[in-house]
Amino acid sequence: MPTPPPTSPTSSPSSSSTPPSSTPASTLPAASDAPVVPRYARSEAAFAQASQVLPGGVNSPVRAYQSVGRNPIFIARGHGSRVTDIDDHEYIDYVGSYGPLILGHAAETVVAAVHKAMARGASFGMPTEAETALARMVVDAVASIDVVRFVNSGTEAVMSTIRLARAATGKPRIIKCVGCYHGHTDALLVQAGSGATTLGVPSSPGVPDSITQHTALVPFNDLAAVEAVFAQHDDVAAMVIEPIAGNMGTIPPAEGYLQGLRELCDKHGALLVFDEVMTGFRVAYGCAQALYGVTPDLTCLGKIVGGGMPCAAYGGREDLMRQVAPDGPMYQAGTLSGNPVAMAAGLATLEALADSDQAVYARLEKQAARLETGLTEAAEASGVPLAVQRVGSMICPFFTDKPVRNYEDAISCDTQAFAAFFRKMLDLGIVLPPSQFETWFVSREHDDVAIDQTVSAAREALAELA
Repeated sequence: MPTPPPTSPTSSPSSSSTPPSSTPASTLPAASDAPVVPRYARSEAAFAQASQVLPGGVNSPVRAYQSVGRNPIFIARGHGSRVTDIDDHEYIDYVGSYGPLILGHAAETVVAAVHKAMARGASFGMPTEAETALARMVVDAVASIDVVRFVNSGTEAVMSTIRLARAATGKPRIIKCVGCYHGHTDALLVQAGSGATTLGVPSSPGVPDSITQHTALVPFNDLAAVEAVFAQHDDVAAMVIEPIAGNMGTIPPAEGYLQGLRELCDKHGALLVFDEVMTGFRVAYGCAQALYGVTPDLTCLGKIVGGGMPCAAYGGREDLMRQVAPDGPMYQAGTLSGNPVAMAAGLATLEALADSDQAVYARLEKQAARLETGLTEAAEASGVPLAVQRVGSMICPFFTDKPVRNYEDAISCDTQAFAAFFRKMLDLGIVLPPSQFETWFVSREHDDVAIDQTVSAAREALAELA
């Protein structure tokens, strides 16, 4: 298994002298006759309670806020582009549940669909027509998918495509990019991006060498490295990749890169698997593969396809997908797969995105471009090095003076500066993903007021950093 990258001065979790788990001494202005109380007192208390019964006080590592030098806020509710914490502070939200909430929090049509489905029954363990309806929408939207299978998480979707690729080709080896994250399945939890990179643990104990020895690592945006793997090994089942890297920040593919992967896979009899758990229905209704005009053999979907409910999917060519049980011998199952409540949320979300005039995507592009321009101008005014990278409504400002094209570029960014920026933005009412290595998400509900307020806060935060 690969070892974690060496620690550099810019990889410290916090620029302050306080431990990462401590809380900034930010307080609410106090009236003369009122005691001074911590600004985030209820979240602090909630985190202390959670830490007694949950590992690190959270159910997913990046939520712990370790890399930004403070404890997490606890959310009470969300609506549109905003969330409110249990201390009753409102924030403009760019986490968006890490991608699913393209329509914003508590979108009326999604809420109504979920309520209606829930009233009929939360789960049956038997087929419903809603599964077929959402499957038909996915097949109609994504040109590479003839047949689809619903599962409950992106990890499960990718795990299943790996098994299917190995079954279909009779080969064991998988190629993945350093820094791309494909869930916590053993075979791909090697040099992972996102939360694993944030915590400085690019691989995990408990993953046997006998599993990862069949995983080949290559840099993102490096065709020559992929070609070299194929030249050295004739047992490659598949190349698995995020077509737009979104778990080490937002990194678009270089021109011709995805097409080159398609050609190499065809030449060597391997399958090309697009992990579109994040990008699926986010950057285009036909997903990133439509945006770049490259057709994978298998596609993993998640997040948006479930409208914010636990739901994911994998699909592809019919000859491959018919090898999945019960049509074929490749076994995969799930008690809650195709859950009717998740199907209802997914249907309502895709129906809102499927307008023939692509109104939602036009709005997302306009608002995200407004944010990109505002952040860039704010950085220029402050003199703080910032590379703002964006594809559609996925955006990430990297604290560096050069473009970020791969994992090595990403981990060279100034994460201390990001941590200070994050904390200041939070105090100014903007909640961001708590890591330099996460993508920000713009929703349909981020209007001009929200974007301009965000840019104003960024201008103040960057000026303070400078």
